[in-house]
Amino acid sequence: MEEQISHIEFQQRIDNGEKIEPKDRMPERYRKQLIRMMSQHAHSEIVGMLPEGNWITRAPSLKRKMILLSKVQDEAGHGLYLYSATETLGISRDEMINQLLTGQAKYSSIFNYPTLSWADVMVIGWLVDGAAIINQTMLARSSYGPYSRAMIRICKEESFHKKQGYEMVATMAGGTPEQQEMVQDAVNRWWWPTLMMFGPHDNDSPNSAELIKWGVKSKTNDELRQSFVDRHVAEAHAVGLEIPDPDLKFNKETGHWDFGEIDWDEFWSVVKGNGPMNRERMKARREAHENGRWVREAAEAYARKQRLEEEKAL
Repeated sequence: MEEQISHIEFQQRIDNGEKIEPKDRMPERYRKQLIRMMSQHAHSEIVGMLPEGNWITRAPSLKRKMILLSKVQDEAGHGLYLYSATETLGISRDEMINQLLTGQAKYSSIFNYPTLSWADVMVIGWLVDGAAIINQTMLARSSYGPYSRAMIRICKEESFHKKQGYEMVATMAGGTPEQQEMVQDAVNRWWWPTLMMFGPHDNDSPNSAELIKWGVKSKTNDELRQSFVDRHVAEAHAVGLEIPDPDLKFNKETGHWDFGEIDWDEFWSVVKGNGPMNRERMKARREAHENGRWVREAAEAYARKQRLEEEKAL
């Protein structure tokens, strides 16, 4: 009975729009759902450095190289913010990273696709970061305080990344026929995987209803996906690009763009580890973790030395 009352009181706080802080009482299910969601978000930022990082040395100019390098650094920072926020829920960073490296934790399916051309980098900035900002603007209003506050800065940087990506896409779309063909090809390959980023349909999503009830999310997967389509179809048409969807049409009654059905077999295959780059991405993360072991050990040794010196000084 006490547990039931606790849940009622907790839900009342959520319904009143209060922020839940780390030391507040919370249902264990709420804590576990946040750990799952926030750690997955952190992992996605770190793994998400790989597709674009692959092009830093091959960027077509020093300006573009500096822009891309800065963007990848931002993504590393986002991962660190999110790992730190998740640690407030009582899980260590080592445990979260171990879950990623052993396949127990997931990251966004979008990062299991290859970047085949420089245009892919631009389209990722426009489409993938565009999808991220739609989702993350919602999360900046999350009921969990540390998550909400971390998202405020992340949203500002992601918004800038999206604008950068669209500027580059518009430049290439207005270039030579070869450049136009290159950017259209990238859009053709990234459009559907980007729609998959929002997750399964609401009826097939096991977590959405609970997360909305607890104020972690305020919109469903399908609502977010529709917002993305409405915004990005208009942006594509503004620069002369076509959306690779023969079923795409504007619905005057709803005021939204109707679009075709996603290949959910492909989505679940990628989620289960069978995407084009799943194995390569995890191999790269495991190697990076192992190669950085000496840095972690050196930092720990230095910290121990500092503590000993401070103790001696007391």
